[in-house]
Amino acid sequence: MTSQPPPPPQSGAQAVPTCYRHPDRETYVRCQRCERPICPDCMREAAVGHQCPECVRDGGREVPQARATFGGAAVAVPRVTWTLLILNVLAYGAEVLRPDEVVQRFAMWSLGVHMGEWWRLITSAFLHSPPPSFWHILFNMWALYAIGPELERRLGSGRFAALYLLSALGGSVAIYLFGTSAVGASGAIYGLFGALFVVARRLGYDARGVLWLIGINVVLTFVVPGISWQGHLGGLVTGTIVAAGFAYAPPRNRTLVQTGIAAAVLVALVLLVTMLPPYGLPLEGAFT
Repeated sequence: MTSQPPPPPQSGAQAVPTCYRHPDRETYVRCQRCERPICPDCMREAAVGHQCPECVRDGGREVPQARATFGGAAVAVPRVTWTLLILNVLAYGAEVLRPDEVVQRFAMWSLGVHMGEWWRLITSAFLHSPPPSFWHILFNMWALYAIGPELERRLGSGRFAALYLLSALGGSVAIYLFGTSAVGASGAIYGLFGALFVVARRLGYDARGVLWLIGINVVLTFVVPGISWQGHLGGLVTGTIVAAGFAYAPPRNRTLVQTGIAAAVLVALVLLVTMLPPYGLPLEGAFT
């Protein structure tokens, strides 16, 4: 007794499609981009139909990232501004607990910097007039809160951080050259004032209000006793220069140009401290 062989497959018959990631799963749905079969676990919602995980990932890479007005990633939350606020408040808390020790070790002191205590150029920008004076830190932190987020969104977080720190350093270098000692973030704050003016002009906004703000504060610098005019004007000039470099850098190679400008300002400030002695008279310390 013999058996008949199985009949051949019918003409046009095709194999059942399976998911390209899960070969044991039958599916009749295909990715809208690459047309590979995908099972329910691999389906990703798309504008039309579904896509596979690889196409969704590749498509995300192709979408241009949002940018700040003058370069850098777009800023949704001004994290640098909040970080600077927190650091200033924490430093002030240290002053409340141990005022003499903190101020003596970290305040700006020209002779100390000349003898190698370089950290004072930056740490002094996070200190303020110790208690019972509270208006000093309140004014500076209010100004940072008021204009910091807008500048950070326009410049990008990295550029804003560079602007703030370079302005603070510029104020300290001016104190080193023409003053004796001081504490305060006003050098950095005045740098933000100058940057706000530059950004307003670059974007075509009416900058007269910013000019009034700068003018009033400059007058107060010379009218109110005990304020370091060196720190205020040094920060203002430095911040204006850095902001102008950031705002007016050509779109082509913008990041390279902006980095070069920030580096050039940093090198210039360092050279001023290393090449020149402090010229300030031994006057009583001031706050900025």
